[in-house]
Amino acid sequence: MKAYGTLPEAQQFTGMSRTRLYELLQKNKITARKAGRRTLISFADLEAYLASLPTYQAGA
Repeated sequence: MKAYGTLPEAQQFTGMSRTRLYELLQKNKITARKAGRRTLISFADLEAYLASLPTYQAGA
């Protein structure tokens, strides 16, 4: 797996919207790097963020 991906790749990886990913970047929940005009997002940060979310509990 790649270490970094473009915003569309991060959207596909997480299922989150572009807007939500930019919100996470602004809140420093995930990190990104700039390569020219491209924004590259760390897949390790995305995985860590998703792992930190609460689990779904039916009936709660």
